[in-house]
Amino acid sequence: MTLVEQAATLAVAAVVLAIGVPSFRRATETRQLDHAAMTMLATLGLARSEAIKRGSPVVLCKSANGAACSDSGGWEQGWITFHDANNNALVEPGEEVIQKAQALGPHVRFTGNLQVARYISFSSLGAPRTIGGAFQAGTLTACQQRAGLTAVRQVTLSATGRARLGKASASECL
Repeated sequence: MTLVEQAATLAVAAVVLAIGVPSFRRATETRQLDHAAMTMLATLGLARSEAIKRGSPVVLCKSANGAACSDSGGWEQGWITFHDANNNALVEPGEEVIQKAQALGPHVRFTGNLQVARYISFSSLGAPRTIGGAFQAGTLTACQQRAGLTAVRQVTLSATGRARLGKASASECL
């Protein structure tokens, strides 16, 4: 093999890598966003089934430390699912934490509309209800914005307690 052949081979390999690496990176970031939305979807299903099984409210709330609910920030900081025996949407001594979700990646933002911005509570019948007893349907939007890429996933919670996953436009992330 001559030096010219080796140089040509290296040039072709460099071009292939220059084209392939950004595409692979975008695909990886999109999969991270899909994973975050699927994790929330699974957590909603778990909370609903636990509320029915226990015959008592179960709550999801955003949590940065995995032990207490947070009033600020988005769902990307992580969340906890707990048995809320006194129905106040706060983790208190004696209330079991059922599951903890870790913080999401650095470029992911996960927000809820007004009804589900702070917490999501399921009644003993599996319906989402506020601590005041009102219906609590809403939408959680996961956005990943980085270098021209905006990927969006939405988790929509119906008034019956069923959640579904969908895609949305980049305008939902503003």
